[in-house]
Amino acid sequence: MFKKEENLRYFEVSDGYENDDLPNDAWKIRPCEWYKEEYKDCKGFRARFHQYFIHGETVDCSQWKIDFDNCMQFRKKKDLKCMECVMSSEDKRKKERENASSENDVWEYRTEPPNNWNSTMPDWMLEDKKNSLLIDTQNRLNEGKSLEPIFTGFRCTIM
Repeated sequence: MFKKEENLRYFEVSDGYENDDLPNDAWKIRPCEWYKEEYKDCKGFRARFHQYFIHGETVDCSQWKIDFDNCMQFRKKKDLKCMECVMSSEDKRKKERENASSENDVWEYRTEPPNNWNSTMPDWMLEDKKNSLLIDTQNRLNEGKSLEPIFTGFRCTIM
């Protein structure tokens, strides 16, 4: 979906941004191209089929386009009002995800971990663990080796 670049930014407002008047939540704004990609994906045939299957109708994708336009206005003209519009849209998305999670009545949420949460792993799991990426990474760190061969530079952001 996105090209791997040497200095790929994951937020529209990076640490090197010159303007000190930005709100504290400015880091929430994704790169503008991501909003365009989300809009394109939302309007695609597969997404429309999925939306109809899940909701019984297609969803309105216009907010992705509005966010893209506002993000580009902020990028080109440093318009803080446009930036705040994108930030409020991100806040609304986050709130919707949190509400969907908290309104879920299928799962019973725990108030404390189960009694056996730190019991020893079964033998088959210990055997599988020996060859895991996590263990390999930890061993490399313990030995002071570089992690360069392991990590490719791609990252995942879950919001």
